[in-house]
Amino acid sequence: MPVFYTFIDSPLGPLRLVGDGHALSGLTMSEHRHAPDTKGDWIREDAPFEATRSQLDEYFAGRRSTFDLVTAPAGTAFQQRVWQALQQIPYGQAESYGQLAERIGSPKAARAVGLANGRNPISIVIPCHRVIGAGGQLTGYGGGLERKRWLLDHETQNRSVARDAVS
Repeated sequence: MPVFYTFIDSPLGPLRLVGDGHALSGLTMSEHRHAPDTKGDWIREDAPFEATRSQLDEYFAGRRSTFDLVTAPAGTAFQQRVWQALQQIPYGQAESYGQLAERIGSPKAARAVGLANGRNPISIVIPCHRVIGAGGQLTGYGGGLERKRWLLDHETQNRSVARDAVS
């Protein structure tokens, strides 16, 4: 199955989208930790990402609080559990690594949750930016802490607008 990719502009800088034409498997920022290099056999194509682009535009405009996209993040069973749980953190809110570990039934696995969170291949859509340190401090983010702060501030500022809009 071919792998397609494209780049879109955002308030956070260029975003790279990766997928197979049906499901989104990657969304990374420039200078993103753990982002795979674009492979030589990947095909640059915009068309497979029109829905993703549209929903991200709505999100950045403050008119969307959830995404309705087919995703296919590749990872271990534990990572998949963490990434599923990330999608349950409400827009405009944050949760600690320990709270997330507790919620997935692994209360002693906060560090492992943090590692899985850091390996999330579909940033923003799978909202790993909503996970913070136990004392409320911002900790690690593949796209950089300044982008994590921006995303959290953006959601806090648009919480009431986005909930009333398309979601």
